[in-house]
Amino acid sequence: MKAEELDKIFDDGEEDILPYLDLSKAVRPGHEAKRVNVDFPVWMVSRLDHEADRVGVARQALIKVWIAERLHKTRKNNAAEQVTESDR
Repeated sequence: MKAEELDKIFDDGEEDILPYLDLSKAVRPGHEAKRVNVDFPVWMVSRLDHEADRVGVARQALIKVWIAERLHKTRKNNAAEQVTESDR
């Protein structure tokens, strides 16, 4: 199937395009995993484990969520600061 044909099916919205896609090869650019090593003090690992157990997730999942939340917050704050500076 040519891209134009798939575009038309999608644009018409009358037919599901999923059967035409090979999702086994789908990737989200920028979301590939990259292994990093971080050394934490023992007290921090203990508190991370306690919190992970409390919410019912693995330590690694908790760390990923917390870092993602912090990065999102930092990005929002930086965007707000840029708007404020442009108002000056």
